[in-house]
Amino acid sequence: MTIQMGIFSCQPYDEASISKQAGGDVHLHCFPARLDENTVPLCDGLDAVCVFVNDTVNAVVLEKLKASGVSHIALRCAGYNNVDLEAAKRLGLAVSHVPAYAPEAVAEHAVALMLTLNRRMHKAYNRVKEGNFDLNGLLGFNMAGKTTGIIGTGHIGRATARILLGFGCEVLCYDPAPDRQLQDAGARFVSLDELLSRAHIISLHCPLNQHSYHMINEESISKMRDGVMLINTSRGGLADTQALINGLKSHKIGYLGLDVYEMESELFFKDHSCEIIQDDVFERLSTFHNVLITGHQGFFTQEALGQIAQTTLSNVAACANGTMDTTTFLVKPAC
Repeated sequence: MTIQMGIFSCQPYDEASISKQAGGDVHLHCFPARLDENTVPLCDGLDAVCVFVNDTVNAVVLEKLKASGVSHIALRCAGYNNVDLEAAKRLGLAVSHVPAYAPEAVAEHAVALMLTLNRRMHKAYNRVKEGNFDLNGLLGFNMAGKTTGIIGTGHIGRATARILLGFGCEVLCYDPAPDRQLQDAGARFVSLDELLSRAHIISLHCPLNQHSYHMINEESISKMRDGVMLINTSRGGLADTQALINGLKSHKIGYLGLDVYEMESELFFKDHSCEIIQDDVFERLSTFHNVLITGHQGFFTQEALGQIAQTTLSNVAACANGTMDTTTFLVKPAC
């Protein structure tokens, strides 16, 4: 039986990586558009849809998917905050994700943001290109000996902690379920308040849900060290963007590295270089000299794309033949 699968928010690299591993029993339909209430009619006749971080999979979309004959929503990412899981369960739709895909990819990107902000690599590059070799304004600090805080020690958080331990940092972690291997490696699990107050560098690696939404806000920022470095490679909604701007203006936040943004769905993964960006909050963020923003590219390595494609296709096959497990399936359809 051939499975008809639609891939939404499909970039050329998505099509290439998934096509490379898809067998003859999976027929791909690639759509550059995001899945939402306007594009859901494209799903007529499909068995499964493959979606990404900025696709909208709410109850209305799920009901229309069900009516179109779709039985499986396959996320090609770890996060699933954009999917109404209760509605999927009620409608009998399967939902799968990719809980672990080369976690080192995002971890290394988080550390790259730290190093770039610290040593002003982006500024140094531009200076040298213009023949300016002046070092004033480029002063950094040693990572070794600094206290770093990891909020969320899933696959990516653990990988980030291991890298920072290798730098000789003191690593503090906050997670409801402390990881014994990280503790054995030298990391310490502490309360969130202790982490916020002690860490020179704080890196976010937790999922976005009703409990973590805007966990970085005016109150939590006030508890941080003056001049703290804050890194977010997880989900934009973890941080209140206006609170970040206020923290930058007051110098409470000394460095800010973002690979995600609250309203990124209207900006990221598209070329806006010939347009006037209408998001005033984003434009304000980008004016700060101590802010570095990348366009949700933490996952973007050859290894990660390969593993994402492999797991996604395995999930599609498992749903079709009824061999779903709890490792990658968030919702199993009712038998």
